[in-house]
This record gives sequence, structure tokens and C-alpha cells, in this order.
Amino acid sequence: MSKIIIGFISLLTLLLTACGQARSNKDEAAEHHSQATPESHKQSTQIGELVPSDEVCMVNDAYMGKKQFDVKFDGKTYYGCCEMCKERIPKDADVRVALDPYSHKQVDKALAVIAVTGKNGEVSYFESKENYANYLKKQ
Repeated sequence: MSKIIIGFISLLTLLLTACGQARSNKDEAAEHHSQATPESHKQSTQIGELVPSDEVCMVNDAYMGKKQFDVKFDGKTYYGCCEMCKERIPKDADVRVALDPYSHKQVDKALAVIAVTGKNGEVSYFESKENYANYLKKQ
């Protein structure tokens, strides 16, 4: 039980850190916490499972288990879990790209094949299903 609580607190800290400083406005905090967290869905998703891009917070690189806020930028759609993510995606090019763990090439998160690769819902982005399949073979 204590491991679950510690894991949840760690995850919450990660989410708040990635999205920016904690909010002081109660309404904003309630809105943020109404979104799913990876911890609440980790048992329904297996490591290696492909997930829909609209259920991933692309700022936190975490599978959230339900539709996230969509953010249109440069003709593409990215997803974030909170208002701070929605603001950060257009401003910070680093949150819109990732390295494909198989090819080690940079991939645009809006165009990527996304799979859960961590115990707590962490995701990785692949430039193709072929790279994803080859990555699984290496594991």
C-alpha cells in the first residue's frame, strides 16, 4: 500500500513539475486533476502496447487513458493534460519532438506511433510501426 502511495505522489510531482509550478487557483487545480493520470490506468495498459495519440500527454510523455486537450500547431495536432501543457506545446519545440528508441532519429510526436514503454504509463514515440516492431524484438 505504501508503495502505491509513494508511486502516486511521485507521479503527481512529475506531472506538476512538467506542467510548471503548482496552481493556486482551486478551479484550475480541479480541472487539472479531473484528467486521468497514468497511475489510474496502468493496469489496463501493458508495456509495449500501442496507444492512441489523443490519450497521451505529449509534454509529460505519459499515457493518460482518456482523451487529452488537443493543441493545433503548424497544421498538426498535439495533446496535453492541462492548461499549462496547452500553452507550452506551441512555445517549446522540445516538447513536440522525441527520439525514436529504435532508430535514434528525431520524430514529431504528432506523427509518431506511440507505445507504452514504462511501468507507470511512460510512452515512447516511433517514426513507424516497423521501428516499433523492431524495438520490441530487441527487448
